[in-house]
Amino acid sequence: MKKILFLLVAIALFASSCTSTKTALRSEAYKGMYAEKPLTVLLMPPINKSTNVEAKEYFHSTLNMPINNAGYYVIPQILSMEILKKESAYDAENFINSPLNKFGEIFGADLVLFTVINRWDKSGLAAKIIVDVEYIFKSTKTNEIVYTRKGTVTYDASINTGAPGALGLLANMAASAINTAATKYVDVARACNAYTFKDLPAGEYSPLYGTDGTLPSGKNGFRVTLNSSYR
Repeated sequence: MKKILFLLVAIALFASSCTSTKTALRSEAYKGMYAEKPLTVLLMPPINKSTNVEAKEYFHSTLNMPINNAGYYVIPQILSMEILKKESAYDAENFINSPLNKFGEIFGADLVLFTVINRWDKSGLAAKIIVDVEYIFKSTKTNEIVYTRKGTVTYDASINTGAPGALGLLANMAASAINTAATKYVDVARACNAYTFKDLPAGEYSPLYGTDGTLPSGKNGFRVTLNSSYR
């Protein structure tokens, strides 16, 4: 019996060691970014597959800051949207699987960012806003994906009033429901984007440029709970 137990433990340990994965370095996970050394980024209007019609606008308006902070030049949305509408290119879903060299020629962009919002649900009772979103950076030179992350972000809008007992519980629920209803979509979008791009390889305008390849990369797929303190 002891031999059988020992064998089962050994098998479990071996299986665990085989399935455990080491966190990849950014230089390994995002080889295309380091090879191309992109500088200029074009933000395409998000592809909104959720039932929230306003999600597209708020995501688009909050994408530039974390990418700028990472050391890239982001083409101003006011300028890019004007040109995209004039060229009948406002619907990003028509271009995500097409050659992107024209965007490089017209905008001088090295990268094009596509964002796909698959879900945006709000629950006042649970005081949560749940967003499923995917980010795809594609090269205008090679048309290859050089950076992508897909995640489920739960935005926690709950409030603790500090009141004791059952009345305190009811007060917390009421305050949380009101706070969830009042939470601005732009705050949720900003938190999603800030978390997603925290492992974006540093661009030329960053003091970390050329030195962050040995830092760990984030997982391509993630689940995370954030709140208003995350920016």
